[in-house]
Amino acid sequence: MFFTSLFNALPGAVTQGIIWGIMAIGVYITFRILDVADLTVDGSLATGGAVCVMLMRSGVNPWIALLCSLGAGMLAGLVTGLFHTQCGIPAILSGILTQLALYSINLRIMDSKANQPIGVDKYDLLVSQRYVRELNLDNPLPLMLVITVAVIFLLYWFFGTELGCSLRATGANQHMARAQGINTKFNIVLGLMLSNGLVAVSGALLAQYQGSVDINMGRGAIVIGLAAVIIGEVLFGKIFRNFALSLLAVSIGAIIYYIVLQIVLQLGLNTNDLKLLTALIVALFLALPYWQGEVMRKLKRNPAAVKGGKENA
Repeated sequence: MFFTSLFNALPGAVTQGIIWGIMAIGVYITFRILDVADLTVDGSLATGGAVCVMLMRSGVNPWIALLCSLGAGMLAGLVTGLFHTQCGIPAILSGILTQLALYSINLRIMDSKANQPIGVDKYDLLVSQRYVRELNLDNPLPLMLVITVAVIFLLYWFFGTELGCSLRATGANQHMARAQGINTKFNIVLGLMLSNGLVAVSGALLAQYQGSVDINMGRGAIVIGLAAVIIGEVLFGKIFRNFALSLLAVSIGAIIYYIVLQIVLQLGLNTNDLKLLTALIVALFLALPYWQGEVMRKLKRNPAAVKGGKENA
């Protein structure tokens, strides 16, 4: 019974993981490449969903609505970047301020309603959870795979350009980058815009997938994004050395996160404890590299114990 229920839930978990994986790639850009703690994510995810849903309810083509969501997310990242680079506000506080402002902005976009539905019966949705178990073109899984591959390809190309390399240099060492004549402030703003644009696209796809947009749909999104990044790095960091494969690892990390979540839910976990479980999963995967390093340091300090253990065996 347990395995049957889990098998039925897997397609939905995988699809949801891929959708959140796009958001996690956005988090990866700020968290790993730029080395900036950006909390705008919790607001820009809902912004992307709100813009997409309200435009589609007005009769706009879903692909155009998706592009508009990308633009809205980039604007949110622009505000955070300007707060940080032009106003001297710390990055983490800049993200909090933008996130706070986005709550009111998102409510205005959604006509002052906390929830706006967008049913698959009335609107031509790109992805919908209704068809997640069906073996036809309406199934959202193939399209999400194509979109993910396209995002990874475009980012791989971009970060291989001169501008992309300067952005990576900014994250690696700002002082050295400035010494080389790189405009680090511009790069930070650009990175935040790119990151939040991807987060908003993820929010737009998520809103279509679940059939509605909610004002609180982005709450805790940064934790899920970090979970995907950490899981991907811990499990595939030593295998995937290529930049494109690193982005793929982040997406796989999001899928693994949602599969683990689904397994725990099938075991009878109260849904009210999901945030607690997410925090524990992130803490566990963050602690694993530290524990591995501690074990290796102890072995290096006392190699005789290792040698003796082998001889006794």
